[in-house]
Amino acid sequence: MKPICWLTAVTLAWLGLACNAFATQVDVLPLTGPIGPASADFVVRGIERAQQENVELVILQMDTPGGLDDSMRSIIKAILGARVPIAAFVAPSGARAASAGTYILYASPIAAMAPGTNLGAATPVPLGGGESPSPLPTPGKDKSSDKKAASENDDKSPPPEGAMSRKSIHDAAAYIRGLAQLHGRNADWGERAVREAVSLPAQDAVAQHVVDLMADDVPDLLKRIDGRTVKTAAGDRALHTAGASVTVIEPDWRVRFLSIITHPSIALVLLMVGVYGLLFEFMNPGMVLPGVAGTIALLIAAFALQLLPVSYAGLGLIVVGIGFMIAEAFLPSYGSLGIGGVIAFCIGALMLIDTDVPGFGVPSWLVVGMGICSALFVFAISAAALRSRRRPVVSGSEQLIGSVGVVLDEDGDEKWARVHSELWRVRSPTRIRTGEQVRVIGKDGLLLIVEPLRQGE
Repeated sequence: MKPICWLTAVTLAWLGLACNAFATQVDVLPLTGPIGPASADFVVRGIERAQQENVELVILQMDTPGGLDDSMRSIIKAILGARVPIAAFVAPSGARAASAGTYILYASPIAAMAPGTNLGAATPVPLGGGESPSPLPTPGKDKSSDKKAASENDDKSPPPEGAMSRKSIHDAAAYIRGLAQLHGRNADWGERAVREAVSLPAQDAVAQHVVDLMADDVPDLLKRIDGRTVKTAAGDRALHTAGASVTVIEPDWRVRFLSIITHPSIALVLLMVGVYGLLFEFMNPGMVLPGVAGTIALLIAAFALQLLPVSYAGLGLIVVGIGFMIAEAFLPSYGSLGIGGVIAFCIGALMLIDTDVPGFGVPSWLVVGMGICSALFVFAISAAALRSRRRPVVSGSEQLIGSVGVVLDEDGDEKWARVHSELWRVRSPTRIRTGEQVRVIGKDGLLLIVEPLRQGE
């Protein structure tokens, strides 16, 4: 019986170790660069995958300058609704969690930072940009405290003016205060980060209870939070992360593809490629390739633009500008429609996306370059139209006027002449003889009106 008992004990121990190893799996989701639709999709699907695999912890390793409000809120909703613990970790040293990254830190059950990192500057930037006046005061603070805050952070970006801007700032302040209260963090500093755009380094953030702890790297973080109890959507959960198996989940091809096409510059280029591809197909039916490529590019651009915070006024100007340029190709107006289209396109491209959101602006050099290319295209069409207008008519009945022929014979009152290698019945107000050269001066149905060719012509 002893061998059987030993075998049973070894089997149970092995099963226990296997179960423990499975229970202490930790997923790391790198969240780097501007936060947009692609990164939001990556984080949301990563959290869903972690819930299906019942991992011990999901770590969002962040280094972001901020991003789009809709994408940030999608990530925060996924964090707050997660049944597995989430830790937001600003790392490695030199990284930052600015703007939208600060909200994500506040929303996470565990917030940690590596030495040499910083967070803050969470003031929302409105669509269309604009100049920024003096900062909005934080409620309950006197002028002396505002001056002190200003001296602590001289390079802050004060919030922009206007009723809509103030509404968005008040909404953002309430949002970050609510997230802070969920996890018992410093709500007052979070509101200052929104209203006054202040920032903090990692050590000060821990001292002021903005984040929970500092850690050198992911293994050090796992050691420091081992045994901690955190809140999840499924209830409180104690962490067992010491010696856990760490798996870094890299973005797949879908996320990379989304991150490329949802860049405003790429979306704008795809839009232009699609329009010009269809234009060339309509001008030269049967080429096929421009039509196929243009349709694909246009559909991808439409998908990308519906994920981005598009200004409909800018998009409308782009559509009108492209329409004018197409009209110039089919209805030559000698540049007036084309130049108007180029101007409308350039203004619309500059208005298309909020250029003040980090990483989501259309660079001016791209707009200027595309405007120059469109202008050259319009000028080429206009020049071709002018050249064609100066050319003599070479087809149709009009090209007969001014042509020279030879009188062949007479048939009673009718005379026949050869004009452009064709036999025509001719009539002349003056007398003409067989073999005489004549010029066509008019046309009456199938009868040509001619006159004798003068000597020397």
